[in-house]
Amino acid sequence: MSSSQRPTDLSYGSGGHSGNSVHSINSSSNTTNSALSPIAILTPTSASTLYASPDSANQPFYGAKSEPEDGDGTGSGESVTAIPSFAEPLKKKQKRNKPTLSCYECVERKTKCDRGRPHCLACIKRQTECKYAHVANLLEETSRSATNGRRMTKPPKKKVTMSGMKPSVPNVADRGILIGRIASRGSVALSTGLLSNVTLSHPTASNVFGIGSEHPFANYWTCEGGLPEVIGVLPEKLQADILLSQYYESVDPVYPIIDRHTFYLEYEHFWALGDSEKNDAAFVSLIFTMMALGTQFVSTTNPKDRKQTSEFYASAGNQALRMFSYLNTASLHSVQAMVLVGYFLINDNHASDGWAFSGLLLRQAYAMGLHRDPNIVTPNASDFEKQQRRKLWQAVLVQDTFLTVLLSLPPNATHTDVKVEDFLDDSPGFGDSSPTDIAYIRGSWMLANLVQETISSPRSLDVPICSTQRQKSKLVADFRAVYRSFPDVFRSWDQESIAQLACSNKRVVRQTLFLSSNYYHNLMLVHASESPDVPVNIRATLEAAHEAITSFFVLFTLFDTDARVWWVFHHRAFLEALCIGGVLREAGRDPATADQFLRDPLFARAKADITRMVQILKIMADGEQGSDDARTRVAVLSEFL
Repeated sequence: MSSSQRPTDLSYGSGGHSGNSVHSINSSSNTTNSALSPIAILTPTSASTLYASPDSANQPFYGAKSEPEDGDGTGSGESVTAIPSFAEPLKKKQKRNKPTLSCYECVERKTKCDRGRPHCLACIKRQTECKYAHVANLLEETSRSATNGRRMTKPPKKKVTMSGMKPSVPNVADRGILIGRIASRGSVALSTGLLSNVTLSHPTASNVFGIGSEHPFANYWTCEGGLPEVIGVLPEKLQADILLSQYYESVDPVYPIIDRHTFYLEYEHFWALGDSEKNDAAFVSLIFTMMALGTQFVSTTNPKDRKQTSEFYASAGNQALRMFSYLNTASLHSVQAMVLVGYFLINDNHASDGWAFSGLLLRQAYAMGLHRDPNIVTPNASDFEKQQRRKLWQAVLVQDTFLTVLLSLPPNATHTDVKVEDFLDDSPGFGDSSPTDIAYIRGSWMLANLVQETISSPRSLDVPICSTQRQKSKLVADFRAVYRSFPDVFRSWDQESIAQLACSNKRVVRQTLFLSSNYYHNLMLVHASESPDVPVNIRATLEAAHEAITSFFVLFTLFDTDARVWWVFHHRAFLEALCIGGVLREAGRDPATADQFLRDPLFARAKADITRMVQILKIMADGEQGSDDARTRVAVLSEFL
């Protein structure tokens, strides 16, 4: 590689439910008249009470239906006197004729079953026996043969309104942008969030998401240079040490993939080897990729040089993976490097490339058997090696799940028998993960499992997340249960306390903000989901969106470089602001809520959240090196102000 092609070397300074009661009707054969209480219906207020503010106890639930839907209630609180007829015998309750197609375990637990064969996904995750009724198996075989052996998830048929228009997007979180901006490629939510305007009939090749059009890895390499050429561009060890230290300061707290103790043992050994002995291409790739990510978070250089240097290191890491033949060979180091390459590409405004690269990552993780219980596939491995396999699978699963939520695409890491509860504390003498790190990994893992099972697939098809109010209340309760499993340090915080904690433990602060943002963002999507029988819970949506976007505001206040670099974090915040804007717009147009819209402090706070997000985006867009994405987002969000 010629010296003119390399970027200039940089020196861095170390610089409850409200449990709805169902009233049972007790009838007696010895009485002729009995007063029957009307059956209490599970209403949308059951979810809204979870977020009710102290001054909103008497405020109506927006979007809730005022009359019972079963047709039997009178809509009043008066009792109804039923006079049974003795002239005709009581009719026996007619048995259900429709066969049960879900597995016995899901029917018993009353959970959603994907009816997979030989085992449904829910049973795989629960590690329970999965059996189906004989008639269910017959119908499944018939349907499979009719579709050439392929099962497809079918969205409900689109109904047409009286005006001839198709109904709106089934989630208010995706209706923040005017219809004119929405593209016709992929899911509507994907096009909305990424502001992509690629049409299905585009005559030539087009960028998938409308951003990051150039190739992500610049070509600095000759045909015959091989691995020695890549190793030859390593910086001095002192500079490499600084970049790796920055990686463990800014990246590792959020994605604790690589055990620090064991990495540095290998790292020091690598530098002690002679040039001819440095032949582990996967480890070389890992070093370069970690330096590339570390460079993104260095704040002592100008943005242009920082971007050029980080992209050069990423290109070297990719070239080392090529020398490793990563498409037909896999190791823990190569998969670790691929996970980090995915995050680098996304941070570097290459969401299209990051999404495509994550597909390769999933294939290699499956090929390595990372999705399998280490006690089954590697029974003779040490406890530490098994722990590293579980940790790496968690990293792959988390990246796939939350990227698919943000891009509204189908999840891929769906088949696994690795259990969260098997991820234990590090064995004595091995690893350096703190109990807080272990709790953070488990919490992210449990949240990813729930999100993947309940949110990712419906959003990828633009179908409602919940079809009934009972299902929605149950899902909110499931999210609450996951949140309660988080340690207190991740839940019991406010802006003042976390600012004080940042002075002594920045690692825990970063983990708290990322976990809180992830949790409340997905809870917002659940509350914002809408179907013919389930209205949007506007109050709960705005409450969850506020908590989620507040995490970003705090991150920007405490670690502004992190907030600028982490695409997943500031893109999530942008989507939350879009959701808030969409809710405010629809509430202002609805005559039933227009007056409340002007008086309710919840709406005033929501508008203030959009204003604050616009202010931050303007800071990110300021100057010659400002972000073009930020400028576009400012224009979009300003429409709500």
